[in-house]
Amino acid sequence: MTNAQRELIEALEQDQSLAEPHRLRQRVEALDRLEACFPDEPDADASALARRARAIRTRLEAVNHGLCQVIRREIRLGAGRSALLPWRPVSDQGGHTPGPANGEGYDYLDELVAGVLQFEPSDEAVAELAAEMVFYQPTPARHAFDLIERLALERQDVLIDLGSGLGHVPLLAAICTDARCIGIELEVVYVEGARRSAEALNLANVTFIRQDARAADLSSGTVFYLYTPFTGTVLRTVLDALQQEAANREIRICSYGPCTSTLAGERWLQSAQSPENDRIAIFHSRR
Repeated sequence: MTNAQRELIEALEQDQSLAEPHRLRQRVEALDRLEACFPDEPDADASALARRARAIRTRLEAVNHGLCQVIRREIRLGAGRSALLPWRPVSDQGGHTPGPANGEGYDYLDELVAGVLQFEPSDEAVAELAAEMVFYQPTPARHAFDLIERLALERQDVLIDLGSGLGHVPLLAAICTDARCIGIELEVVYVEGARRSAEALNLANVTFIRQDARAADLSSGTVFYLYTPFTGTVLRTVLDALQQEAANREIRICSYGPCTSTLAGERWLQSAQSPENDRIAIFHSRR
């Protein structure tokens, strides 16, 4: 293992291109390799090779931090779209964005988004999940960007994320489009974290509401997003409320995760494409 560690350190020390801001993916991959080869050790017990690894890690993390700070500054000045959208992955000929083999896995783009949205840790504990509520996971960033591109949201659109968690999708949509974005979330720790992020980025077109999705006012929404935030009767109640909204106007419903199969079975919804496991599905209400 020592020879492999030494070769890795020497290669990374010699690769000056990793300091170039646009080589984000390569830096994140290098950091992952360092973490795997050099688990954290107490400074007093660290080998010389481990200390060199820590120095490389510090240098690469500093480049990533600086990149995120530049993007955050542009967002606060109202130029977030031009600063952030160039980082979205390019779709292949089939319209898919590249990513981990597991469609729900995370990659380097999630590191960028985490640094840009910069959620502050909370001292409060997250409440235990009630029945039929699903453990929170953020939508992988590449899927969020893919969704935003496909939706082509306009100023008159209102995107409502039901079970928004820390608000990744509403925040990114607010940065990259002129649409009004709303996150509905029951967990107070997540709502407060999302609000702080929006305030720090000077985003005026995004709002986060602490509320049970079953009691939410859905009348303004044109697009709704669910990353399987709940199941069973809770999901059924929310879908029935969305069906009532669809009786008054055309809406789009986007889903990711297990709830997609439920939406695919709703007769009042239709999809231009068959739902795919590794992509957010978009359904239109039937006229």
